[in-house]
Amino acid sequence: MNSAQIRSRFLAFFEKRGHSILPSASLVPENDPSVLFNTAGMQPLVPFLLGEKHPAGVRLVNCQKCVRTQDIDEVGDNTHDTFFEMLGNWSLGDYFKKDAIEWSYEFLTSKEEGLGLDIKKLYVTIFEGNNDAPRDEEAYAIWKAIFEKEGLNAEKRIYFMPAKSNWWSVGENGPCGPDTEMFYDVTEKGLGDLTKEEYIKADDAQQVVEIWNDVFMQYLKKDGKVEGELPKKNVDTGSGLERIVMVVQGKNNIFDTDLFQPIMEKIAEFTTSNDTKAKRIVADHIRTAVFLIADGVTPSNSDQGYILRRLLRRAVRYADVLGMKHGSLFWLSEAVIEKYKDVYTNIAAQADRIKKEIDAEEQKFRKTLEHGTKEFEKLSKLAISGHDAFILFSTYGFPYELTEELAKEKNISVDKAGFDEEFKKHQDLSRAGAEQKFKGGLAGHSDKELQYHTATHLLNAGLRKVLGDQISQKGSNITPERLRFDFNHGAKMTPEEIKAVEDFVNEQINKALPVTFSEIPKEDAKAKGAIGVFDDKYGDIVKVYQIGDEKTGIISMELCGGPHVSNTSDLKGTFKIQKEEAVSAGVRRIKAVLE
Repeated sequence: MNSAQIRSRFLAFFEKRGHSILPSASLVPENDPSVLFNTAGMQPLVPFLLGEKHPAGVRLVNCQKCVRTQDIDEVGDNTHDTFFEMLGNWSLGDYFKKDAIEWSYEFLTSKEEGLGLDIKKLYVTIFEGNNDAPRDEEAYAIWKAIFEKEGLNAEKRIYFMPAKSNWWSVGENGPCGPDTEMFYDVTEKGLGDLTKEEYIKADDAQQVVEIWNDVFMQYLKKDGKVEGELPKKNVDTGSGLERIVMVVQGKNNIFDTDLFQPIMEKIAEFTTSNDTKAKRIVADHIRTAVFLIADGVTPSNSDQGYILRRLLRRAVRYADVLGMKHGSLFWLSEAVIEKYKDVYTNIAAQADRIKKEIDAEEQKFRKTLEHGTKEFEKLSKLAISGHDAFILFSTYGFPYELTEELAKEKNISVDKAGFDEEFKKHQDLSRAGAEQKFKGGLAGHSDKELQYHTATHLLNAGLRKVLGDQISQKGSNITPERLRFDFNHGAKMTPEEIKAVEDFVNEQINKALPVTFSEIPKEDAKAKGAIGVFDDKYGDIVKVYQIGDEKTGIISMELCGGPHVSNTSDLKGTFKIQKEEAVSAGVRRIKAVLE
């Protein structure tokens, strides 16, 4: 089976078992400051995992676009990538461990409806228990029955593992629980029965790879301690498409699958190098860049734009290692677009812009390299300190490998340990920032954030009243400290316009208007005049939040996943616009607070 068949077969399998198919959300989270990108299929579903009712029901399935960059240095091995598609199915308080595990097994091994994988190559890990929660005997019993039915030794197929590998949690507060992970033997001859020690060794050697994970949101954590079981338990199942395709197609790495084949072939047209790792890095980074740009990210020095810029600059660096001619990334991006244009329509629609953005960033970085080279020439002729090497990296975008290469050519030493120390400080600061961002996650819907969600709708309504109905939202970001709102407008707002918008919002707060929602067909929402982007990210049934009613007058009606306060009087404080500025041509940004 090719990747398209596997993707569609997964969705069909779970649709047949009562799951509603959801479209993939954007890579950029909507109204979620906890992370820069959607890194897992569950992220767009956070409100519903917390208990909100989903318009599509209690059984859901989709293929979610994801980006993770914490393992960027691992890219180039057999299984790591920065962009991936996560096949996922969810139970929102409906079925639990038995159905989740048995369906996972059935899809993996069924020749009729699933992937037809060999049960003799399957291994499973389960939570071994600790002070927070007992050993997951329920999951073990289900798996034991499955393996024994197939005539296999369960003790040499199921391994109890610590919380580090088999316990899921997003932070100090919120749902958490054990998981069971499925691994597949990718060796040619097969490893057969393995002791726990043999299995761990095979995992370290990438002879077995994780292909499926069932998370059981079973417990509630408060202040870092498990307080007991949840009354409503959820299941979050995830399976990386790239790894699934790898094992189904009998490959030992994701880059030999049909997902990467077109771009790897295109790279081969531009180089005769045998540097496999460099080729894989270029292929991965360009693929990720295409998807990020299609979802509205542009190269910049902060947040999502910084990640995109870093990926493209690494791609340029490794393209140079391969001896590829300047401008090659343009053609590599075309190969990615061709591969995915029928799966994700926004890629096809923005093909020209994607290629131009990638080409422009390559040219820009080449100028940066010129500046960095000049700075390099100014440094010591005997040795380059770790601090100087880091400044070249952080200020001039000069990869350490390039500093090392140039130094080697001139017989100059570089303090690698010093650079690593400086880089670690930088990583620790970045990680601290990332952890702060991730604190939102499942537990991040604080009272203040709920207030700002609703204030954003009032702000949108105020802008449309003051500036005109042509105003539409282009993005937003909410934290407990403030809201940020991007909108289309061709000129700087005047002080009078800003005050008029503030007065409008505060007037609605003082009116104590009801905030309600309804779940209705998308076409009915359009007919009623609800605003929002009616694209594929919503299903046939949409959630529409309304501020005001027939008695008070309807102030706002928007498509939104929520959550919100129940009355505008719950917005504590006076709405104040702190800043109004340009983001890009024709797009303005407002930062506002409730003082």
